[in-house]
Amino acid sequence: MGLDVDLRDLELLSATADAGTLTGAAERLFVSQPALSQRLTRLEDRLGQRLFDRRGRRLVPNAAGRRMLVAARQVLGELESAGRDLREMREGPARRVRFTAQCSTTFQWLPPVIRAFRARHPEAEVHITPVPDDAPVPALLADRVDVALVTKPDVEMDRVSTTRLFEDEMLAVVPAGHPWAGRSHVTADDFTGTHLVLYDGYDQNRIPSFPLPLPPGSRPERITTMPVITDLLIEMVAAGQGITVLPNWVAAPYVSSHGLSLVRLGPEGISRTWCLATRHGARPAHLAAFVDELTARLGNI
Repeated sequence: MGLDVDLRDLELLSATADAGTLTGAAERLFVSQPALSQRLTRLEDRLGQRLFDRRGRRLVPNAAGRRMLVAARQVLGELESAGRDLREMREGPARRVRFTAQCSTTFQWLPPVIRAFRARHPEAEVHITPVPDDAPVPALLADRVDVALVTKPDVEMDRVSTTRLFEDEMLAVVPAGHPWAGRSHVTADDFTGTHLVLYDGYDQNRIPSFPLPLPPGSRPERITTMPVITDLLIEMVAAGQGITVLPNWVAAPYVSSHGLSLVRLGPEGISRTWCLATRHGARPAHLAAFVDELTARLGNI
């Protein structure tokens, strides 16, 4: 039996999760707040369960809401991508840059890059392009993206051109009231008995699997992997449903807004290198300009 939802329901879910309030969602969707509230009530009635929990003035997706939100964003993203493809079929290929970032859906640093890039190439477009299995190198080689921000090794890495950008420290992310908050660091023993929530790129059932971003010898009691949607991980941790490990530059923007604490992994910390990857060969002028702006911005992190 299929779910009784339509496109407007998916837009409602996405807008409410992003805005955190029905008033904010209504403004994004250009409808009245009472009408949106009624639509949400009808959707929850059809599904037989609530999708959002109220925390103060904010609406936060619960477990059912998070699952529906994953589906909503996948469908809406695919429809948006299809729309762009159809426009290009109709109007001819435009100057575009298809960009993806591994292990992150947080792009607070991207708007300044796009503004500087558009000043140089006002006719060009930047598309944020999710890739299957968080595997940007195969997507580059298959011409599905043009530029990728990568940090994990890939067996085909030698087939693309890479530029080292910066080193970033991996940190444990916990609620501000967690016993780890305020500690200088945690050790492998501290992870014993914990519930760890990670991006599904760390799924240990995958072949090949990526090593867990933990101090050597760590043995968490349970590991839950989720799609590469940073907001979902953050909401899980903020709700006390587990801890996660994220790069400092990804996690830091959420500390104040979600009441979180960041803790070093081991006395020396765990760092990894971020690189910019493109296909080998000459780059069109607009692509070279985007790479220049991205390198200048992220090289200073």
